[in-house]
Parts: sequence; C-alpha cells; structure tokens
Amino acid sequence: MKVTESSSNYDNLDKMSTNELLNAINSEDRTVAESVERIIAAVERFIDACYDRMKNGGRLFYIGAGTSGRLGIVDASECPPTFGVDHGVVVGLIAGGDSAIRKAVENAEDDYDQAWIDLSKHNINENDTIIGIAASGSTPYVIGGLKKANKSGLLTGSITCNPNNPIEKESSYPMTVIVGPEFVTGSTRMKAGTAQKLVLNMISTSLMIKLGHVKGNQMVDMQLSNNKLVDRGAKMIQESLSINYNQAKALLKKYGSVRKAIDSYNK
Repeated sequence: MKVTESSSNYDNLDKMSTNELLNAINSEDRTVAESVERIIAAVERFIDACYDRMKNGGRLFYIGAGTSGRLGIVDASECPPTFGVDHGVVVGLIAGGDSAIRKAVENAEDDYDQAWIDLSKHNINENDTIIGIAASGSTPYVIGGLKKANKSGLLTGSITCNPNNPIEKESSYPMTVIVGPEFVTGSTRMKAGTAQKLVLNMISTSLMIKLGHVKGNQMVDMQLSNNKLVDRGAKMIQESLSINYNQAKALLKKYGSVRKAIDSYNK
C-alpha cells in the first residue's frame, strides 16, 4: 500500500469535538516541515541544475493533476508579480486544462500523452526544465510528460510523497517527501499538499534570488499592480536610500520599479 493511502493515525474523527479536530490536524501538520527538511539536499541539487539552464534563458514548467496541478499553477502565477519576471518564465500546467483549476475534469489525469501535448504548445526546448508534481507518484499525465521530456533532453525533477514510485524513477532529480498517513485517510490535499507547497516555495524563491530578482531581502523587481504594493515599494526605497517617504514615492513613480529607483539614486 502507498504511504499516502495508509490509514490515519486517528480514528473516530466524526466523534471528535472541534477543538480535538483542530489540535489533531495541527499536530499532524507540524511534522510536514521536518519531512521536507530531510530532503533539502535533493532540492538543492535540483535547484542548482535548474539554475544553470535558467540563467541561459531556460524556463521552468510544472505539470500535475488535481491538487498537485493547482499548487504548481499557484506557485507559477505568483512569480511575475513577486519577482517581475514574464509569465512564460515559470509555467504551471494541469491535466484537463484551465477549467480543471476550479473543477475536476474526469479522467484527465489518466491521459499518458496529454502533458507533452500541453508542453509542446509552449515551444518546449532542451534549455527548459520540467517538474512533475503528484502526491501518489503514479499519475499517468505526469509520467508520460516526464518520459517525453527525458527523451527530448530536458532537465526533469519531481515532487512526490511515496517512496520508490514510478514518477520518481522517471525524474533525473526526484524530491520525495514522505509525510506519512493523512489525517483523513487518503486526503493528500492535506499533509502531502502542504509538503509540495513548501518545496515549490523553496524552488521558485531560491531560483528567483539566484537569478537576481531580490536585492538584500527585498523584492526589487515586484510588479506595482495595486496601492498596497506601491506603498510597500516606496517604503523599500525609503529604507534603502535613507530618504523620506514622499521622496521615495516620487522616485518610484518616476522610474516605475524599486530597482530602477534605487539604481538611479545611486548613480
């Protein structure tokens, strides 16, 4: 039996009080970060290999189904506003297409060939990197995509939650987080999903930092898409240049980005 399908450490959930439910879920969730910690070396190896390609123009693609696919899309969609990169630099693809983001598409994850068809629409090339995301490690959509990617000379990684799974074997850089049984038996949107989100955060954030989109600890390339972010950008400039807020906001308005404003002042 897959670890992700094994019986919960708890029974009679339907008889628990709200407080008991919350404390038990929280207790299980606290183990996830420790599980991720055990695979940091594997994540590091993948990031360094991916960075070598991305610094030369390569892109990063996530492929997955269900919750795993949605987590990839969430992570990819946050990269442009947070780090100022184009939407095509980090791309999330889900079995069943965009409609599957909100509502499951029947049998979409069982299509072995569709991931490569989806990837091919992006003019995929040997500089690109593919990460297959699947808690079970056995999703046909992901297996087929990784197989094709390997044959085409792409770099491949995977984020899964069962040991010795098929997707892991199709990945050059497997990242396998063993989180154990879910609180609700088989509900991998819980601990497995949290683990996948943590690893995705590590990957995209580390890559964006290494690619130069963070200065010190600031998101100097973030998109100024709302008043909150404009305010944050002005405060970043204010702190960096030791000037007053109004001066900082005027610089931000003039140059359109935190980085350009700071660089202009330092010339």
